[in-house]
Amino acid sequence: MSQSEFTDRRNRFLDQMSDGIAVFKSAPVCRRSADVDHPYRPDSDFFLLTGFDEPESYAVLLRRGIDRRFVLFVRPNDPEQETWVGRRAGLEGAVRDFGADEAEDSSRFFERIPGLLTNQPRLYLEFGADPTFDGRIGQIIEGLKAEARKNICGPWQIIDPRIILWEIRLLKTDRDIEAIEAACQVTLAGVAAGMQAVIPGMNERELAAVVEFEFRRRGSGHPGFETICASGANAATLHYIRNDAPIRDGDLVLIDAGAELGMVSGDISRTFPANGRFTSLQKRVYEWVLKAQEAAIATVKQDATYAQVHEAGLEILVAGLIDLGVLTGNPRELIETGAYRPYFMHRIGHWLGADVHDVGPYFVDGNSIKLRAGMVITIEPGLYFPDVPTTPEIFRGMGIRIEDDVLVTPTGSRVLTVALPKSVDAIEKFMNELGCWWNNLRPVTRPESEIA
Repeated sequence: MSQSEFTDRRNRFLDQMSDGIAVFKSAPVCRRSADVDHPYRPDSDFFLLTGFDEPESYAVLLRRGIDRRFVLFVRPNDPEQETWVGRRAGLEGAVRDFGADEAEDSSRFFERIPGLLTNQPRLYLEFGADPTFDGRIGQIIEGLKAEARKNICGPWQIIDPRIILWEIRLLKTDRDIEAIEAACQVTLAGVAAGMQAVIPGMNERELAAVVEFEFRRRGSGHPGFETICASGANAATLHYIRNDAPIRDGDLVLIDAGAELGMVSGDISRTFPANGRFTSLQKRVYEWVLKAQEAAIATVKQDATYAQVHEAGLEILVAGLIDLGVLTGNPRELIETGAYRPYFMHRIGHWLGADVHDVGPYFVDGNSIKLRAGMVITIEPGLYFPDVPTTPEIFRGMGIRIEDDVLVTPTGSRVLTVALPKSVDAIEKFMNELGCWWNNLRPVTRPESEIA
């Protein structure tokens, strides 16, 4: 994404910010074990406003009337460290490549921040995100207030900037949508590969590796979340990530995965038979979940509420549970009493963007919010039958979820992941040549003409 997009976001934030100072810090480096760190990922809000992806960094935005300033605190260039772990932007790069009006050594942040806070009317800070950082900033502000006789003071108001940022992140720009669509296409390729690579007897971890291999070779640095590759009864665990069981002939396999690309993520779920053919019972349950998804997607449009979308899917799922003989009674009463919850325990979907469960409210003052053009929401109904005595025996060990990513448009909605098969007939046709992915594997980053 070009730097002009980050400049535009900063301006949109500053337009809504009252006079004062906003402070953001990068995500910390997290130790994995001994001297090995987890792969670094910048904080989504910090990156959204700066485009800067190095750790140990701080961004400061200042506004006073029409005057605006962007100060970026970064690690300076260090030839010895860069020999080991790669180039840094450094102070010059922060100005030249990331649009900062001023750049400072991040090790001097706590020396400089008192001066930047002095006599500011208000501070925008994501308080609670890092209590240690909050405490240090708070001590600095208290120290400034102690100098009142010298005409020095610190901010009297502290405001959470997410009250502005969540709205910016919730309503996607055209460039945001293009980025999400690109991530969805990579995600689609990965899940499709998993569907065409499965062979009964292989391990879930190998199938998950196929999905993530496709992500990597198509430009994704890493998944947006831990890949779920659940076969048989494992699919009844919503966030099953062990991925270590053998896939048996006759099992259903549930893949829930998302490729992160350009700091946004896709999120797709497909459930399919390991041997390429649904049993009559699997088909019957699957088609109820698919009907629920279709009903929910049909409800996605401007001015519909999130609750209405959820309700549309839920009503079909409850009808399905009654038809299957799992529940009995009046559908409305079953919904009101929550009798369905052992089999569908989550909401219909979530916002999608820089975080796979992206920020933004679903309810305000107890009322479900209305959908607006530019929102991206996942629609993911499911039915889950854990292998426990309270589950009707014929359904035990079955879990089915179908998920697509949907953009709210001015005239309705558009499914960004529509190309991935999801009807019973389409899935069986797509998987007709079981394991064909292994036979058709070709590089995607070299022209075909160069492949001997």
